[in-house]
Amino acid sequence: MLPKAPRREPGAHPVTPPSVSSSSSYSPQRSVEMGAQALAVETQALSALQQRIAGPMADAFARAVAAMLECRGRVVVMGMGKSGHVGRKIAATLASTGTPAMFVHPAEASHGDLGMVTPSDIVLAISNSGESDELAAILPVLKRLGVMLIAITGRADSNLARHAELVLDSAVAQEACPLNLAPTASTTAQMALGDALAVALLDARGFKEEDFARSHPGGSLGRKLLTHVRDVMRGGDAVPSVGPATAFTDLMREMSAKGLGATAIVDGAGRVQGIFTDGDLRRLIEKGVDLRALTAAEVMHPAPRTVRDDALAVDAADLMETHRITSVLVVDAQGMLVGALNINDLLRSKVI
Repeated sequence: MLPKAPRREPGAHPVTPPSVSSSSSYSPQRSVEMGAQALAVETQALSALQQRIAGPMADAFARAVAAMLECRGRVVVMGMGKSGHVGRKIAATLASTGTPAMFVHPAEASHGDLGMVTPSDIVLAISNSGESDELAAILPVLKRLGVMLIAITGRADSNLARHAELVLDSAVAQEACPLNLAPTASTTAQMALGDALAVALLDARGFKEEDFARSHPGGSLGRKLLTHVRDVMRGGDAVPSVGPATAFTDLMREMSAKGLGATAIVDGAGRVQGIFTDGDLRRLIEKGVDLRALTAAEVMHPAPRTVRDDALAVDAADLMETHRITSVLVVDAQGMLVGALNINDLLRSKVI
């Protein structure tokens, strides 16, 4: 029988395992020094990596970029442990910057996930030692598939490096860990090398802001570059509009009912002739004008600023900001009124 766990009295606090070292040894100054030292080690590692990319590793790096650029399939990133975490980030960065990519866990690959890899793919394998058992188990299979293998490793003489067509040297002189054990500087170098590949690839592809927005539709840049005026404007009966001969009292009823703070004045064909806003009303009242006998044509602001329905919503926001207006009429290619846009509409859609 298994021994019973010791009985804990009601209300008693659970026993906390002792820490590795006493908290009395903590020194704020020492902590700051260790943090700064870790960053210094990683900075040196990145500096050395930069020199290798521009020097002895230049040919391998350029060939790796060219191969990924010409790849008809996907870049399949693999790595175990901390290298695996780095690999997931590299795959995500590649995918979001125009290079189709995915992460496949090496251990899962041995149990069926290798079926995700096709001969048209490229495998980017990451291992600081280059001796990961999980990667080693699938290297012969990748060879038989005819998949190109690119290695990011800290050892050029490793098993992984020997199997790879191209080797990108991510070696570091030491880890930032004071025990020189925990993957720190080495994973930073791997991550930076992945970023370097992604940046070189997006530049070679001519990747633009619009392309980035398409893969990030939920982000602020996506909303700015993908949201058009027609997507956020008020349309149909929600758009306040009257004819030029409309009495002023009826104009005010229309403007108040639609809650835009303005109304369009259109001709019989629906073409915009002018606009009347809350600001125009205040100015007329300040002048002491008798408004009751006036028509829409007599009080409107002629030739108002308009925006096309196929324009970007962010352009409408710029128009409002430039001319210090809070509402703008929306027209189609023929100048017909099709909608209206208020600054609050842009705020709700998070365009601004």
